[in-house]
Amino acid sequence: MGKDTRPVGWIRAARKVYEGFPETVRERVNTALTIAAKGGKADIAKPLRGLGSGVMEIAVRHRTDAWRVVYVTEIAGRLWVLHAFRKKSKTGVQTPKTEIDLVRARLGRLRKELLR
Repeated sequence: MGKDTRPVGWIRAARKVYEGFPETVRERVNTALTIAAKGGKADIAKPLRGLGSGVMEIAVRHRTDAWRVVYVTEIAGRLWVLHAFRKKSKTGVQTPKTEIDLVRARLGRLRKELLR
């Protein structure tokens, strides 16, 4: 990592789910996270609305599934991966409310722990 690259932290539960993603999906996500850690934005990442600035969602389509990884660009000098999931909904591109609620809870806990 270069000196301008932020370290990447993982919420343990997100890492565990992510490790079960297909290898092709993980490779694309890793590339997007590397770009983000260097201060850029990959073409497969977009802001996740309603959660404050800096919360981003990486979306990867693979075969018939949609895979998502949600990260926050910076808390305490790191990029943090908050959530990883396989999107099951076959209708629409919107992130399900249950997933948004989980991200919101993890983000709140992380901020509370790191920004005391």
